[in-house]
Amino acid sequence: MGAEPGSLERFRERQRQLIERLRSGGVRDLAVLQAFDRVPRHLFVPEMFWARAYADEALPIGRGQTISRPSTHALYLEALELRGRERLLEIGAGSGFQTALLAVLCEHVYAIERVAELAAAARNRIESLGFTNVAIRVGDGAYGWRAYAPFDAIIVTAGAREVPKPLIQQLSPGGRLLIPIGDSESQDLHRFTRAADAGGEGGEGKTLVDEVIAKVRFVALRGRAGLEGFSESISRR
Repeated sequence: MGAEPGSLERFRERQRQLIERLRSGGVRDLAVLQAFDRVPRHLFVPEMFWARAYADEALPIGRGQTISRPSTHALYLEALELRGRERLLEIGAGSGFQTALLAVLCEHVYAIERVAELAAAARNRIESLGFTNVAIRVGDGAYGWRAYAPFDAIIVTAGAREVPKPLIQQLSPGGRLLIPIGDSESQDLHRFTRAADAGGEGGEGKTLVDEVIAKVRFVALRGRAGLEGFSESISRR
């Protein structure tokens, strides 16, 4: 999806206004705000929605999927507490907007998208913006991406009843996993942190700390592993 000549500058003031709204709404992580400054949101939605691209609203991107509200993306990104050196796994690339934000904030981003058409469009947009630290593939995200595991952070942008076991297994010691858990109407955004002394996949010491960050509502996580449970030991706080 290409940009019209001059479109980046044409939307620059709206982009700045969005960043100021995020700041006023409580976003304090300067790196997150800088990521929103780097990535033009209008390029990640159909052109018919460009005029609404910098409002704090979800927008359709095709195939029954949506791009989340900017404030929701900011909530996710702040909760991950990224420091710039992470190897991150994203489940549900969608339009690729959050993927691009993560490319600013992480060293390497590995994204999985179930819908091939969306994955191809997201890849093209991200490459057109010059990002070279992103890999996107089509597949069932609930199985993770074992070839590049373990991950310092995992972010799931679809609601599930339980945490897919493969994602826990692919989380590094000290790593964080964000996932909405609930039903089709409402979910709680959980942040699971794996103990820093945890062993490798299948090893001992796999204690997780579970924190509820906020109430959210996402589309359902799909795929065979999406509703599988997990056998990890969880400490709630």
